[in-house]
Amino acid sequence: MAEQRLIIEMGMGNDLHGQDYTKAAKRAIEDAFRHSSLPLFPTLGLSHSEMRVQVTVGVQKPDAVDVEALTATLPRGRAEVRVVKGGLNVGEGDDPIVIAQASVEAFLPPQTGWRLKR
Repeated sequence: MAEQRLIIEMGMGNDLHGQDYTKAAKRAIEDAFRHSSLPLFPTLGLSHSEMRVQVTVGVQKPDAVDVEALTATLPRGRAEVRVVKGGLNVGEGDDPIVIAQASVEAFLPPQTGWRLKR
């Protein structure tokens, strides 16, 4: 049996001045974290190291994002960060607002004694 996805959260972040795609992406991930809590781990005696965290971030310039910096901000689990074309740049001229979207998914290997309903 494949891993079980426990949670998926979405977030949005921006950089108003400076066109810093990494800053906008980091804020999007932080926004997603603010919407979630995983009380499952202490309840079941699970270690956070068993969790795989898969992050997908969308920005207009994926190559401008420092993936290692984003991975370092993830507080728990084995992190994987992928940056894709998406998000939005708003405004004309040389100082557009950079908007990033992020999804944060948490997976665990199959567990015994409980299961997620389908």
